[in-house]
This record gives sequence, C-alpha cells and structure tokens, in this order.
Amino acid sequence: MTMRDLDYLPWRWPSSYDHRQSVRDDRHDLTYAELAGWVDAVATQLALYGVSSGSVVAIMLPNRVELLVAMLGAWRLGAAVTPINPVFTANEADYQIGDADATVVVNVGPDAPNGGRPNIGIDDLWRRRPDPGVLPVAITSPDDLALLIYTSGSTGRPKGVMLSHANLSAMAAMMTSHLHIDQRDHCLLVLPLFHVNAICVSFLTPISVGGRLTMLQRFQPLEFLAAIEKHRPTYFSAVPTIYSHLVSQPADVVADTSSVRFAICGAAPAAEELLTATEQRFGIGLIEGYGLTEGTCASTANPPDGPRKVGTVGVALPGQRVAIMSSDGSLMPTGERGEVVIQGANVMQGYLNRPEATAEALGDGWLHTGDVGILDDDGYLRIVDRTKDMIIRGGENIYPKEIETVLHGHPAVLEAAVVGGPHPMYGEVPVAYVTTYPKAELDVDELYVLCRSQLTKIKVPVAIHVVDAIPKNAVGKPDKPALRRTLQQI
Repeated sequence: MTMRDLDYLPWRWPSSYDHRQSVRDDRHDLTYAELAGWVDAVATQLALYGVSSGSVVAIMLPNRVELLVAMLGAWRLGAAVTPINPVFTANEADYQIGDADATVVVNVGPDAPNGGRPNIGIDDLWRRRPDPGVLPVAITSPDDLALLIYTSGSTGRPKGVMLSHANLSAMAAMMTSHLHIDQRDHCLLVLPLFHVNAICVSFLTPISVGGRLTMLQRFQPLEFLAAIEKHRPTYFSAVPTIYSHLVSQPADVVADTSSVRFAICGAAPAAEELLTATEQRFGIGLIEGYGLTEGTCASTANPPDGPRKVGTVGVALPGQRVAIMSSDGSLMPTGERGEVVIQGANVMQGYLNRPEATAEALGDGWLHTGDVGILDDDGYLRIVDRTKDMIIRGGENIYPKEIETVLHGHPAVLEAAVVGGPHPMYGEVPVAYVTTYPKAELDVDELYVLCRSQLTKIKVPVAIHVVDAIPKNAVGKPDKPALRRTLQQI
C-alpha cells in the first residue's frame, strides 16, 4: 500500500496522476508517482524515530522539495507537522520545538537548532525504503491535528495554531472553487513554507486537483521574473513587498508574464496605487485577499473573473461567513464599521495548550480577528484598521511584546515599548522606545546585540530610542497610538 492509495489522508491522489509532474525545485522535478515513493521512504524513516499517530514532527528547512516530502511523510503516519522559520535563532526555534513537543526535527544538519530532540539532516532523508514491506497504517480522522503554525501573541511567546486535516481540506476546496484551480494550473511558490499561505494556497490547493508546483527558495526580483518566463506558471501568491520590489525595477527590465492568469496579494494591506502599478507594468490581474493563520490562511478574496474592487479584500470564500461585529457582540449592518469575525470549516481548532486564548478567540462561535472592517452592499470587505498592536513588515507578522521581552532582559532597561514605524518598501518596521532604571547607564549598541542574539533579523528594531519617559494612556499602559503618530510625523 502506497501513500497515494490511502483513503485516510486528505492529500491523497489517484494513480491516474502518476505520470503527471507534481513538485519541482532547482534540484528535483518529481512526478506524482516519484513523490509518493519518496514520501513512503521518509515515512518509514520517521517511524524509526518513534513518529506515529499523534506525534509532532518539526521541520526547519528552506523552501525545498524535501520540506514537502517530510510534511507528507509525517501525515502518512498520522502525525502533525510544525514548520519552523529556517532563519530563527536557537532561542526562537527551541521554544517552538519544545512547546510543540516534537518527537523529531528535520533540519539542515547537526549544527541547526533541534531543541534537544533527535534530528534528521536534509541530506540524510531516505530516498528509497530499504524494506519493501507494508508501512503501518495510521487511523487518521478529518479532525486530527495536521499543522501547528506558530504565531506570536500579546504574551510575548508565540502560540501554536492547531489546524486539522479538515481545516486544510476545506481551505484547498475553497481556493480551488473561488479561483477555478484545476489540474492545468501551475503555481510558482515564492513565499516561505513555514507560512500557512504557502502551504495551503501554493502547495495543497494545486496538488489536491492534480496541478503542479515550482518552488523558489527565495525572492529576488530578476530571478523571479526569469522563473516566470522559464516555467510558465498560471498563478502565484505574494505579499505587497514583493510587488513593490517588482514595480521598482528599472524600466528596461521586462518579462513575458503572459502565462500568469492571476496573482494573489495578501498577508498585509496593499496600497491601491501599488496594485494598479503592478497590473499596468506586468499585465497581471492582482487578486487581493484577506485572512489569518487562525482561519487556515484565507477568508476573503476578490474573484479572478470579476468584479475586482481595488481597495477591498474581496468577498467571503465559498463556505465561509464573514461579518462585522460591534463591541457588544451584535452583528452590524452593511456599511457600518466593527470587528471582522469569521465562521467556517476553515476556522482553527484552537491554540495549543492555551484554553484562555482559545476561548477569547472562539468562545462565542466566531473567530475574532482583531481587525476593523466594513462590508459593502455587494459583500466586499474593506479593512480599515487594526485593534491589535501587530506590526506587519513585508507580510511578516511581528508582535511587539516578543521584542519588548528581549529588551527587558537588559538589566538597565526599565520600560520598553515597540511600535510599527512607516517604511516605503516594507510597510512597517519595528521601532523601540526604552527607559532606564534611575542612574543606570545604557549603551544602545548592547541592546542591538541582545536583540540580534535572540530574535530573527526582521524582528530587530530598526531604531532604539532611549527616552526619559514613555507616554501612557488613561489606564497607565504605554500609549502606542501616540508613539505611532510621532513616527508618522517624522
């Protein structure tokens, strides 16, 4: 029995797909049959490390086919996967590995973070099964855990968003229906695969219907345009920063993008001017969408065949209900501003070992996004504000509390407040304000060194201001709106 023959996995495929191309990177180009064989080999290897139904496999790899093989191999055994940002520091990676209680870590090698758990290096992954016997059959139900995607929270420690196989199946079905994806489609993946967007929209969606995927390890504007010309994808998903880089290229940079029938823009708000400039420059219809990790990636999107309303994030995906809620819990009429709330089979199971946070997000039967929006008469959603302090840097979510916790680790720091400052390319970047204990001496360079040792590069503040006092609101908390207004005036 091979992986593609098992009926308990949402991401199975019929043997009729065997000859079709499935996934490709700059090292491998696999048919569905070749992918299935490799997955079975890695599943056999993972089983030797004790991975079984209910286990968690941590995968800390760059965008490579091996990441997808390891993920499918874990699912083959009924285990869940937690993907880790491959540029995380040991401090960040070890926390996620430990919080998820991973049985084994698949990473780039023995020098990579492993949280003290057994690890398998990418070059040591099996390509073939040494024993052709039958693999153990895991009994996996749709409600079983498939992914643990970590997202930072107000406590300063990332939370594990629990997504089931049913969540992933629902999202793939919603995307294929709304975007009309079929086996003729070919996605060019450029976003990192530790994001649910890349996993669901770029991988699981085309694979679920027999399409194909070409993976890029990183984004470089000229390389990306060359890949479009070479591989002829029909769609891709990206963030506003990527489109900013593309439209910023010199006028003599041209590319044949005629194969692309649409491109998705999400993960962060995009200026209407950017969307228009991208379409005019490259002739690609941009579909802006909106969603959260807690909603398995996407909840709204503009339709590819129109009407597309620039400045909105589109309509609810099939099977989802998107509404606007007032502070008293009542649903608001069309045109009124309030919190965006979501229902649907895509909504997460909850936060791992965080019952209070889960109840806060899901307690009344709605997923509370913390975003403020307005629905128009046609059901198109416009995001107008954020109620949370999250900073979105080029599509990457950064929560200030995590940075503030590191800054407080310096013995001279009394208070710390981090806010998003405006940036022409990335949208927002983290800026820190700190005060010191009386008579304490502080070298700001020490704070930068501390942050670089504990945080991923994108989380390190671009500026750290030592001030006499941090402004407070009426209840004595740092007045972050005031700090943001100060930065916008600079």
